Amino acid sequence: MDITPEQHEIGKDNFNEAVGFSRRTLLKTAAAGGAGLGALYFNYEKLNGAPVKAAFIGCGDEANVLITEHPSDFMEIVAVADPRPANIERTFKGSHPEVRIGLNKKLGQAKASEIKVYGDHEALLKDKDALGLEMVVIAVPLSQHAPIALACMEAGLHVLTEKLMAHNVTECKQMIRTAEKKGLLLAVGHQRHYSVLYDNANSLIRQGLLGDIKFIRAQWHRNNSFPGSDSWKKWDRGAEAKKDKEHLLKLEKEGRLKALGYDSARQLVDWRLYNKTGGGLMAELGSHQMDAASIFLGKVHPLAVQGYGQKNFYGVKGVGPKENWDDDRDIADHIYVTFEFPGQHYKEDQNDIAIVTYSSINTNRLEFYGETVFGSRGTLIMKEEKEALLYKEQSPGSGGGLEQRLWVLDSSAGGGPVLDSYNTAAPSAGAAMAKGAVGDKVSRGYREEMEHFCYCLRNGKGWQELRCNGRVAMADAIMALTANLAMKTRKRIEFREEWFDADNDAAPESDAQVTG
Repeated sequence: MDITPEQHEIGKDNFNEAVGFSRRTLLKTAAAGGAGLGALYFNYEKLNGAPVKAAFIGCGDEANVLITEHPSDFMEIVAVADPRPANIERTFKGSHPEVRIGLNKKLGQAKASEIKVYGDHEALLKDKDALGLEMVVIAVPLSQHAPIALACMEAGLHVLTEKLMAHNVTECKQMIRTAEKKGLLLAVGHQRHYSVLYDNANSLIRQGLLGDIKFIRAQWHRNNSFPGSDSWKKWDRGAEAKKDKEHLLKLEKEGRLKALGYDSARQLVDWRLYNKTGGGLMAELGSHQMDAASIFLGKVHPLAVQGYGQKNFYGVKGVGPKENWDDDRDIADHIYVTFEFPGQHYKEDQNDIAIVTYSSINTNRLEFYGETVFGSRGTLIMKEEKEALLYKEQSPGSGGGLEQRLWVLDSSAGGGPVLDSYNTAAPSAGAAMAKGAVGDKVSRGYREEMEHFCYCLRNGKGWQELRCNGRVAMADAIMALTANLAMKTRKRIEFREEWFDADNDAAPESDAQVTG
């Protein structure tokens, strides 16, 4: 969407204005007092007791973002485990000055040096009692989420795992059943469930300010057409690769990698490129967008999905740099899917359908990533998890569009709040205050997901209290994994309600629509 800088600022001010005074006051209080925004906003308290002793299993890029964001007053990292030497080194020394700062900088070298290092989760679990371990954070390749989570729960440990929940829905159900049988907490890191920005946006939708939502457009576009630009392809790149290769090839020769679930050392390093270890663009990127769309539509289950996904760039002779022509990845590099969701009045009339489209491509990033919600009374644009822009639809009684500022009025007809607009160059006092309260720094929910998990664990809360518990996360996995099946079979697949029931063995991967 082509938006000028001035229109962009108007959209941000409109969102701040519509969010409401009480929420702005909360943000200002958090900023002024240095309090944890998640604890204030989502209404959870400090721990009853010492920080929860945790281990990180998997120390790649995503894990190091979590390690940087981990709440030291809620969680104490006592161990890390990863078969890759380069990952362990980066975990302590850091690899980015802000988002992956490393344990030495986060905790200080003296404290960081006390953290135990293991080559894999099996070695870690043997020492769980000596470590006083209570929970693990799992950030390994997707195919190993379920095996490692199940092993940790069998050892009596609570589990917070990265998204996607598991490689298939049957594994999701095994994880849920094991956790509930053993009385353990299980959550998945879909951070939009813990994002204050997204919760504020959803609050506006729940109030009806956007009107009737018939369409959500979501995307995550990247441009890997330049040589060496694909961040998912790491086996032959960088100084770290040589160090990892020597060690991992040794583990491969000894059969150790096979025991950990990988056919080869390269498959472990470049796991996102292969269907056996990853879930492709839909699982790694699209699951975020479908999670957001589901939240905005009231966490209803989708009705059907269809789509197209293929290698249109990598492995195509003559397209892109020569190094890509013989690329052996088997995940699609361009995907386009369409979901059908029940609309607000679907129970009364099954013609009431809301459409969500998702695209992920590798050859253009003009529209990077985010979601646009098109309502009959307004449009909401979520940009890269950092900003929200709000615009009013023009109506017979008042203006709207990208140029106009808005405020919220109580409906004279008693139907809830409505948007009104006006022409001015300056934001309202309330919108300006909201912007000044927190500036441009927005939490993406990483800290809050770990903080809330530890709070629930230490304060004796049940799994139902977790904002993205196993049953919630399974619904997100079902959407992404079924979309993959729709693209693979080139069929329109209808969702079965029994798939979403953790106590029912039905799953999309074994459904007649897919296997027949």
